[in-house]
Amino acid sequence: MKSKPPPDPSLAIGVAGPSLRLLPALSAGQGSLRVAVLAPPWIPVPPPGYGGIEAVVDLLCEALIDRGHEVTLFAAPGSRSAARVRTPLEAAHPDAIGSSLYESDHVACAWEEVDLAAKQGRAFDVVHDHSGFTALAMADRVPAPVVHTVHGPFDENTEQFYQRHGHKARLVAISRSQVASTPPGVSVTDVVPNPIAVDRWPLRVHKQDYLLWIGRMDPIKGAHRAIEAARLAGRTLVLAGPVQTGQESYYRERVQPHVDGLRVQHIGEVGGTAKQELFANATALLMPIRWREPFGMVMVEALACGTPVIAFPEGAAAEIVIDGENGQLVADETAMARAIERVGSIDPARCRASVAERYDVSVTAAGYEDVYRRAIATDRIRQASRAAEKVPERRQLSASPPGAR
Repeated sequence: MKSKPPPDPSLAIGVAGPSLRLLPALSAGQGSLRVAVLAPPWIPVPPPGYGGIEAVVDLLCEALIDRGHEVTLFAAPGSRSAARVRTPLEAAHPDAIGSSLYESDHVACAWEEVDLAAKQGRAFDVVHDHSGFTALAMADRVPAPVVHTVHGPFDENTEQFYQRHGHKARLVAISRSQVASTPPGVSVTDVVPNPIAVDRWPLRVHKQDYLLWIGRMDPIKGAHRAIEAARLAGRTLVLAGPVQTGQESYYRERVQPHVDGLRVQHIGEVGGTAKQELFANATALLMPIRWREPFGMVMVEALACGTPVIAFPEGAAAEIVIDGENGQLVADETAMARAIERVGSIDPARCRASVAERYDVSVTAAGYEDVYRRAIATDRIRQASRAAEKVPERRQLSASPPGAR
């Protein structure tokens, strides 16, 4: 049996240079780190169904522990992990995603534990935030350096926030596309992709006769465009995903009228083995998005199963999909329908390899380990600089003549 090759160092990339250095577990002279990982308060880790960030956090915590680090995970109640799990709140809040009440409560409680650990001589070396805006805004209030993964888009709604608070942590983007939209004055020094454990997803070479669209029922995700592309191609389409609060009218007006249980089927939210089988058996995944999505985990999951992706070239889709190799990039629904007819020429094994080479969890964990060490080194330099600035002040006070104070 051939041994698994080491991760390619070019796959977790630094914006300022060609790549982040990928490190083996506990490199010589570099001991284990105490890492606090902050997940959102909405959904348990791992997620029972929909929950992209929570899935990322789950894999990352496991991989960091495998690399010899001590990890504490702050997450919603019901979470399970190889890490030490702390649940600041009494309940998960899947129906209140974005609520400032629960997010601020979650972060404040986590920050108290980070402070307490430092006072008790068990300080965290680094805090890795995935929870959202509150933790970044308050990142300068904790004794450990903070790494903040930007899971959402840089847009007109978030621009001023990141301009005001982005300097308080080391910002990490999840795609080059996301970096390209960084607001003026905001520094993003690293790009580390979201991970997938490729060997946990089934490779299926022989496909069934259906197309797949998966996601939440938001207009920007394009379920209605997938329906049109499948209609033009004369193929069966399976829609999988939840109808979340605020999405009811879109679903009722643009999607539900086409769901007939035959040509268009909506099976709701899926997870676990059922989700994997759905990906693995599909002829292709349709990704007709019309926004600069920072990543797009469903594309990576489909490719891991050997299922090609046909996507509009928006956001990270243009990075994940290698046109003609693991899928096709198309301009609109008509072009998507034509691409469906050609998708059989794409090799499922190459689809899987394209993911293993760039997005396997081994790549992501090594990239983040490097980011952590850089953040710690930068923080130590800042602390030394502040200490040096205080020395002349103390000397000046001690040299003042009696009565001068």
